[in-house]
Amino acid sequence: MEATIAKNALEGISKVWTLAPDLIIMDYHLKNPGYLEVLKQKMANANTVDTPVIIMAQHIDKKRILELVPYNVKKVLTKPLKLDALMSSLQELMGISFDLDESPGIVEVHVNDDIIFIEIAQGLNRDKLDLLHFKILELVKLYGIYSPKVIVMMSDITLSFADGPNLQKLLDVVINSSKTLLQNIRVLTLDSFTRKFIEERKEYAGLEVVSNLQYALDGLIMDIDETTELDTLMELEEETAELIGDRILSATESVPKGESVLLRFDAESKPDLEFFKDFIGRLRIAVVDDDFLIHELLKNTFLHFGATVKTYADGSEFLTDLATDHFDLVFLDLLMPNVGGFDVLSAMQIMGMPHVVIVISAVSRRDTVIRAFKMGIKSYIIKPLKPDDIFKKFLEILRSNF
Repeated sequence: MEATIAKNALEGISKVWTLAPDLIIMDYHLKNPGYLEVLKQKMANANTVDTPVIIMAQHIDKKRILELVPYNVKKVLTKPLKLDALMSSLQELMGISFDLDESPGIVEVHVNDDIIFIEIAQGLNRDKLDLLHFKILELVKLYGIYSPKVIVMMSDITLSFADGPNLQKLLDVVINSSKTLLQNIRVLTLDSFTRKFIEERKEYAGLEVVSNLQYALDGLIMDIDETTELDTLMELEEETAELIGDRILSATESVPKGESVLLRFDAESKPDLEFFKDFIGRLRIAVVDDDFLIHELLKNTFLHFGATVKTYADGSEFLTDLATDHFDLVFLDLLMPNVGGFDVLSAMQIMGMPHVVIVISAVSRRDTVIRAFKMGIKSYIIKPLKPDDIFKKFLEILRSNF
């Protein structure tokens, strides 16, 4: 079996006509011309009229799916793409068998400033570890991280000798994909085998195994750049010993007056903006904050793309609407009158946490941040907010959850 890649719709049309492939896997969000033109050209070619098609999409309406049937579209897979779903589709359509790792395993990746958080749960699935490589590369490029700091969180996993090869694969993927120094990597685990495995191998010398998340964060903060950041960190510690450094959860620059309700994007963000524009326009977003300027900032950010944005001054108003309304994304402040952010999160937990939540707060205490993450939020951003940082964080959450 041989695969060929087309970088855009025009190149795709050319290769469909010249190569007459046995299967076409195509992105739904192609631009100028779009996916539909590729499908029409496929149907106009006698050699490809019966060629099956798999469509990949962040979001697609049910009506649109029905419109794809006449073009011999056999599968519509949601992005981010799950490897097992793709392999299952290939096996069904092409009769190809794959040696898939069907063992349990969950891999989630998030970024806060220059720290990459990798959470591993249930087990070490080799196929998902392969995808981890591309996810890390994607986030490093998206955020322009020159020297990443990495925390691999494996606190709920117990491994044995049989898991050694997969553990080595995980560590090698993290090291090779992040291209960072071993001193910038922390493995959070309570498992004695994992600790012994890492500490006994010379190739992992310098990679630190820790049993406490706060300790891991402290170590990475101090490693950032002691010559330029030490004074700042000392000032933070004088204010409160419980502060999390701005380098983890927020931008280092404040928002100038007059910029808080303007949306500006840097050059690197524009391609992603164009790529996701159609999808963003279908989103329903809630902003739960008692600050009117935050309402205006986030409304201007997402209304620009056509998204539906509803604002709430406190948690009680939001929970009242939540009983009958659905939101794809929720921006939530923690300190509000009447019903605060943690009360909202508690209510949403009872509902099964069906919404993606990003906390926006001026509170940076470690215990507060950790408590919020344990209650199911996807990200935590420290105020004041910058439009560019909101957009980058949104892109990360979008790629991971929609």
